[in-house]
Amino acid sequence: MTDTPLRDRIHAAAERDTPAVTRFLRELIAIPSESAGERAVVARVADEMHALGFDEVKIDGFGNVLGRVGDGPKVVCLDGHLDTVGVGDPGTWTRDPYAGVVEDGVIYGRGASDQEAGLASAVYGARIAKQLGLLDGLSLWVSGTVMEEDCDGLCWQYILREGVLRPDVVVITEPTNLAVYRGHRGRMEIEVRTQGRSAHGSAPERGVNAIYKMAPILRDIEALNDALAASADPFLGKGSVTVSEVRSTSPSLCAVADSCTIHLDRRLTSGETRERAVAEVMALPSVREAGATVTVLDYAREGYTGLVYPTAKYYPTWVTPERDAAVRGAVRAASLALDHAPEVGRWVFSTNGVATAGMFGVPTVGFGPADERYAHTPDDQCPVAHLTRAMAFYAAFPQAWLAAQKEAP
Repeated sequence: MTDTPLRDRIHAAAERDTPAVTRFLRELIAIPSESAGERAVVARVADEMHALGFDEVKIDGFGNVLGRVGDGPKVVCLDGHLDTVGVGDPGTWTRDPYAGVVEDGVIYGRGASDQEAGLASAVYGARIAKQLGLLDGLSLWVSGTVMEEDCDGLCWQYILREGVLRPDVVVITEPTNLAVYRGHRGRMEIEVRTQGRSAHGSAPERGVNAIYKMAPILRDIEALNDALAASADPFLGKGSVTVSEVRSTSPSLCAVADSCTIHLDRRLTSGETRERAVAEVMALPSVREAGATVTVLDYAREGYTGLVYPTAKYYPTWVTPERDAAVRGAVRAASLALDHAPEVGRWVFSTNGVATAGMFGVPTVGFGPADERYAHTPDDQCPVAHLTRAMAFYAAFPQAWLAAQKEAP
């Protein structure tokens, strides 16, 4: 992949397709597509794949759209999720979140960074790979997956468990600011619940206030987060835990609360497991004293196809070794696309890699346009120039990975 003429052909094709991929991304942004409501955006991606001459396009039972170019035995997949978070308070936006406004070389709108820019670039990058004959021995798939924002990796649990596709390597196209990423912390969602006894609010001493029983647990959770620094990983950093929601029940607002529940967002660094995270919470003195229950939550939401595919809200940590062919191939492809060696790092947030790599052991690496700091914000954006570079990377990666596989690590 150091062939200068090949580099020039890939760059020329990416520059040629930049206006088209910009238009495509703006059209994707214009389609509201929150989790479980992706039908229209999936159809739009399928139409684009057909129009660009993909060899095969299909929509699976979960609602993911998958398109293929090439028919070789080695299977590469470029994955991008099509669902987005909501807009939140419209008053915090300075531009229409669904207009795909282009200003000074930057595209703005919900999903621009997270993560329709990556998917749009992957679709066109695959077309370039086909046009330039870069698929010898390869089948290159692009997956537009669904419900990632609600439940990361569930789409790939379906794809891999149900035999929809079995790739040899996966590229996650989430935003990396054009760096190569090779992992991130895992996460899980935990509930802690205290039980009380209701009584009239005029005589609270007659009841047991579940909120008061929860108060020392909140302080212990905060202290637990600080204590997790002792198990920090050199690459991934420390695990973390935070209370993201507090709720209670009572017969009325004139009564003592008879239950209180907190929701914990637990991020898992290397070596931290589901069992360990639960045990740490259960061992807190305040939890034991309150007789609180600790539960790992389940996810079972109906998707737009009508399918419910239940799973625990546990998403494993994953790291692909630097010497793995996926990482070496990605560095080679990024060097071609960027004309310099890329930064190699990790995501702060979570991706579908929790399933491909964390659950199923498929070698996984990341490269995407846009900066993850704009994800889920009213400044959601992606530079047009990033689309060009990303297309070049996705076109170059399959052969770069194949070459890296054949070399000694």
